[in-house]
Amino acid sequence: MRPYRDIATLAGAQILCFLVLTHLEPNFFLLHLYQSILYIAILVMLFYMEDRWAYMIGMLASAVWLGMAFATGMLGSAVQQFVLRTQGSSTTGVGLLTLLTALIGILMIALCGRHWKKEYAGLGKTMATFAWSLGVVAVYYGVLIFWFWNMFPKA
Repeated sequence: MRPYRDIATLAGAQILCFLVLTHLEPNFFLLHLYQSILYIAILVMLFYMEDRWAYMIGMLASAVWLGMAFATGMLGSAVQQFVLRTQGSSTTGVGLLTLLTALIGILMIALCGRHWKKEYAGLGKTMATFAWSLGVVAVYYGVLIFWFWNMFPKA
């Protein structure tokens, strides 16, 4: 049994969530499609047994996505719809998928961290892998945010 099947399953579930979101929010089709690229890359890295990079990028990409979802209010709105059930809020498929994607992201961080600790802790590769992975994720999400920000017309 390969030790990273759980990570591959979570990455596939994340891709599926983003693809369903492209259907539910057609105005943001390209954004959700581009969000899934990092998780496709994680699957490719796992296929080619570059699991140390997949684990680190899986942790960082999920953490950045959770941060963006919280900062934009998507996560708060979804929690309000489903967990708090405030008066006047209606439940939507987007809210449900946002919560599901957040749960998958949290699981991805936890499981990638566990695999990293078990397989690579103490080998001296942590800082280099973290720095390069952080650079990749930061540039990727920076470009994505810049492109998304410029989608909206200026007032």
